[in-house]
Amino acid sequence: MKNEIELLLTALFEDTVKETVESITPLSAHGSNRNYFRIKSKSLQLIGAHNADYKENKAFITLGKHFKNKNLPVPRFYADDLSHDIYLHEDLGDQTLYEFLLKENRSAYFSEKVMTLYKDVLTLLPKFQIEGAQGLDFPVCYPRESFDKQSMMWDLNYFKYYFLKFSNIPFNEQDLENDFHRFTDYLLTAKQDFFLYRDFQSRNIMIYHNKPFFIDFQGGRRGALPYDVASLLYDAKADLPEPVRSELLDFYIRQLNQYNIINKEQFMHHYYGYVFLRIMQAFGAYGFRGYYEKKEHFLKSIPFAVKNLKYLLNTVNLAVKIPALYKTWENITELETDS
Repeated sequence: MKNEIELLLTALFEDTVKETVESITPLSAHGSNRNYFRIKSKSLQLIGAHNADYKENKAFITLGKHFKNKNLPVPRFYADDLSHDIYLHEDLGDQTLYEFLLKENRSAYFSEKVMTLYKDVLTLLPKFQIEGAQGLDFPVCYPRESFDKQSMMWDLNYFKYYFLKFSNIPFNEQDLENDFHRFTDYLLTAKQDFFLYRDFQSRNIMIYHNKPFFIDFQGGRRGALPYDVASLLYDAKADLPEPVRSELLDFYIRQLNQYNIINKEQFMHHYYGYVFLRIMQAFGAYGFRGYYEKKEHFLKSIPFAVKNLKYLLNTVNLAVKIPALYKTWENITELETDS
């Protein structure tokens, strides 16, 4: 028997498609509070979604239609009923870039198929960031118009209270707060006039007919270029080998060079700062979803993130002095984790 959400989605589908729904099947939402369903009629298959957050729905649909109008690879939107918090969009199948990576890459080398797909993704990313930003209605972005100091401080406090506290990592509250402000001030000296996807990682990229398509951009807003490529290349469980990260970063920068908006030196001045910021956001998510919500699969990502942090601490010198924050990072690398 269908529940209320399934009945609403069925009615929206049938009113839009003019065909009877033959099946509606719940799908996993992973770390999201949204509810997803695969809805099939005789000739069409769509994804139905329910999300109680009206502003987030509005942002997702507005951004999706904007990107589609620019011929960027996102799902086509068919219909919405935001008075009931539901919408319908194109079904891009079940295979994410992460799942493709797991299937292709369980040997000692990084396969050419996977490398080609990552390069396809990184060819498209600047189009979203630069061309996608043109004419975009940034005030509709959620929860803020830009990835500004407030947004960054939210992520840093997420890291502090849901990861450092739950992991019993010692820190001086005032010293850490001072470093948070110094760190965000440094990051915000990067040019901020681009579309920032916000959660640009391998589970939010679908592989459909052997091509990448992009989903879950509802948190996107105005921001700096380095954050999204940092999110993709330091996606913890994807566990990209460091030589692969380096090759893909160089490839991405060559794609950026075609736009003549930033040189490599300017980009790299901020890049690793955004890598650290993204890793802290991820630690916060693992703490909240894993320690607090008791979702074990999030805890399994922690050893991969710790491995990335160890590498960065041994190889990167940031252009900002943040000793209290560095100390917390060093303490994290001493955690006992199952790798």
